[in-house]
Amino acid sequence: MMPIDKKYEEFAYVLDFMARGKSVVIKGREGPMVQAIGEDRLTLLELLAMEDQDFDVGEKVKIGKEGREKIVSVLGKLTYEELSPEAKASLPVVAENLVKENEKKYVAYFNSLQPLTPRLHALELIPGIGKTFMKEIVEMREKEPFTSFDDVQKRVGLREPAKMISKRIVEELAGDSRVSVFVKK
Repeated sequence: MMPIDKKYEEFAYVLDFMARGKSVVIKGREGPMVQAIGEDRLTLLELLAMEDQDFDVGEKVKIGKEGREKIVSVLGKLTYEELSPEAKASLPVVAENLVKENEKKYVAYFNSLQPLTPRLHALELIPGIGKTFMKEIVEMREKEPFTSFDDVQKRVGLREPAKMISKRIVEELAGDSRVSVFVKK
């Protein structure tokens, strides 16, 4: 049986919190607003927070249908352009932490990404990976799949793979790329 592709995020990471914010998604809606990035699909979201709550940038909050503690509702999706300057500024760091917290999922990309065209491999879309690293990654994963970012770093010499992936995620969210590797459209 195929796993069901959930359309909804269970968790999101806070990019910005405005105690007295105006909704970008729903005109005329005001209140404590959180701009966040979804953990699973990397969706940029606007959340309505409960009154008298405080949020730290990078904090992981429950936004699924059940068990919300600090969030009233998910108001909707945001585009990168709709993010506050603060949210845009915190996105690279928050994305990197998200990638590190979901290491297994992102290491799997090093084991599974395939060529897109005869001349371009999906691995090469990750900033810092050119033809040389790409060939090395493919060779090494054929011998034995990668198990962690450290493993990738040790066997291929790739520095800070999590940072490279998060850079690519930000590029995809900002709309600076035609092909999406990580962000679900």
